[in-house]
Amino acid sequence: MAETIWQLLDTCDNAAIALSAPERPTLDYAGLKEQVASTAATLAARGVAQDDTVGIVLPNGPEMASAFLSVACSVIAAPLNPSYTAEEFAFYLTDLDAKAVMVMDGVDTPARDVARAKGMNLLEIRVADDAPAGRFLIEGQTAAANAGRQSGPDDTALVLHTSGTTSRPKIVPLSQRNLSASAQHIRDTLALTSDDRCLNIMPLFHIHGLIAVILASTAAGASVYCTPGFNAMKVFGWMEAAEPTWYSAVPTMHQAIVARAARNTEVVGRLGLRFIRSSSASLPPQVMTELEETFGCPVIEAYGMTEAAHQMASNPLPPADRKAGTVGLAAGPEVAIINEDGALLGQGAKGEVVIRGPNVTAGYRNNEKANAEAFTGGWFRTGDQGVIDADGYLTITGRLKEIINRGGEKVSPREVDDVLMDHPAVAQVVTFALPHDKLGEEVAAAIVLKDGKTAEPREIASFASERLAAFKVPRKVVILDEIPKGATGKLQRIGLAEKLGLA
Repeated sequence: MAETIWQLLDTCDNAAIALSAPERPTLDYAGLKEQVASTAATLAARGVAQDDTVGIVLPNGPEMASAFLSVACSVIAAPLNPSYTAEEFAFYLTDLDAKAVMVMDGVDTPARDVARAKGMNLLEIRVADDAPAGRFLIEGQTAAANAGRQSGPDDTALVLHTSGTTSRPKIVPLSQRNLSASAQHIRDTLALTSDDRCLNIMPLFHIHGLIAVILASTAAGASVYCTPGFNAMKVFGWMEAAEPTWYSAVPTMHQAIVARAARNTEVVGRLGLRFIRSSSASLPPQVMTELEETFGCPVIEAYGMTEAAHQMASNPLPPADRKAGTVGLAAGPEVAIINEDGALLGQGAKGEVVIRGPNVTAGYRNNEKANAEAFTGGWFRTGDQGVIDADGYLTITGRLKEIINRGGEKVSPREVDDVLMDHPAVAQVVTFALPHDKLGEEVAAAIVLKDGKTAEPREIASFASERLAAFKVPRKVVILDEIPKGATGKLQRIGLAEKLGLA
């Protein structure tokens, strides 16, 4: 197996298409390799060393994809959400101890002022009008005698922050070996080849898009059609232009796509999707069924997290069984279940999901306390609760921090979600904990209704009461036009009571 990003690139056919984008010439792998080499040379010439971190603040698109690959090959890449405020950029860039910040020439971003104020090297990139997708120049770039250093397997290639939903975000360093292993795991799970083309609608400051789409495609010598980011109004036009063989997304994106499919039947009918992939949050089985019926291809649900360089488990491709409601079989690292004391449990026993393997981070940066809590006996604790069945398929029953404790009775929010999704009027649901003065927490649910459908909160609760034990039935049901989402489109469960003004 390749152990660095450059080794992955080196195996790709120079003439094959690497990147494409709306209304742009395509970039072949020869051009991508030249971009990687020239970027490495420029970084070296600008005094950026191998162990220095470069914050990448670029819009979603082919330049973001090629910048990630180019920076990560020789130094440490730190992609950041371009919609951050000045205060957020100041926190993240300082926390990362960034040596340089890469921004797009002509695009206004507070990251530019923050970088200047903190004395960080500012790397302005420019894209020529006729440049192939992903080709750019760094302002002031000159031919460098030193071609730049290629990082080794144990060198850090990527740093990302955890979401920090309940605490200060932790820094996750991922090595060349971690990233390369995960990319090859995903390539093998999905049987990707150079004939495949992925439509990317995921943000490229998140592990899902960076590894499952960009790097896994690179590992296969395949191509990626890079969009500006998810847009339900444009996605079918992109599908028609790109003619993808697959795409990967979070469940909320899949739901939006399915909802508009009936208005785009001609495009859907012409598509030749080999499969659709879903990850980063649990996919309701109802949505999986709708997707498969709409597009006539299998939906592959996978399980990932930043600390594992994304993929940990995945449902397999046909003819193997796909089990709706599960995240499939171990797909790269070893996966096991432990109890509260750290002892390994057998099949059918519910506990915390743990992993170990070549794609798993060696530990958080500068955080001994978090590392002591996260690792036990060589296993990394995911913080997810789950169970492995007799066939080896893993079901995630919820985040341990999200389990609702209603007066001592433990309620898995996902179990309630799955029941409420069966209601004919429900399009989306998030079950969450509502603070209660006597019970500690009460069960609540936020609901988005399907277009043209109506339902009252009392009706939703009654529906649940016929299918769930009394203590699991939501006592508070809120009908919303939209449920708050995170930057990657994931529905936010922790802190939702506060966001909705219910706490």
